[in-house]
Amino acid sequence: MVKNDVFAALGNNPVIPVLVVENVDHAVPMAKALVAGGLTALEVTLRTASALQVVKRIANDVPEVIIGVGTVVRAEQFEQVKKVGAQFVVSPGCTETLAKAAQDADMPFLPGAVTASEIIAAMELGISDLKFFPAGTSGGAAALKSFSSVFPDVRFCPTGGVKAVNMADYLSLPNVAAVGGSWLVNSELLNSGNWSEITRLASSAKAQAEGILATPPTHR
Repeated sequence: MVKNDVFAALGNNPVIPVLVVENVDHAVPMAKALVAGGLTALEVTLRTASALQVVKRIANDVPEVIIGVGTVVRAEQFEQVKKVGAQFVVSPGCTETLAKAAQDADMPFLPGAVTASEIIAAMELGISDLKFFPAGTSGGAAALKSFSSVFPDVRFCPTGGVKAVNMADYLSLPNVAAVGGSWLVNSELLNSGNWSEITRLASSAKAQAEGILATPPTHR
């Protein structure tokens, strides 16, 4: 059975920073800055040659972080990311091969789906927690709102085009458990070592998300 209780594993983290990190030396101060802002679940994407080392540094030096790895597209990557300390895996898509790899690695798995057929295919594999990517070009919050009545047991984490200005559109939906975004950490902030600004952005996002979720669903 695929471990798909990803949102339970993420704890009280409705905003997940999606990170692209080139320099391994940025890993620890970046993670500490995000934690200082109240965000303790992070997704490091496998889009750089240093990604695995970044995950290892954070897992070793900032143990309070719930660290996941994104952009996982091959079965062998599950064991690779587990060895460096990843606690959950995110993929832009969902296949039976990836689901089996997640099961074999005994890791919580958040695969992507944006169409009804893809959602049904994931459900047939026992998966009901899904990434909705790329959200901005796949119908956005309107599409997720439509899916809520058809797939009432499926929960989503939209990423791709999610920003502070539209986060409420997503988190106000009953079938959205969290949002992922890259607006919290960019290359300019990393390269300049502006950790205080990362903390400020994280704190602002956390407060905004908590305010949205504190509103009863019928009034959002």
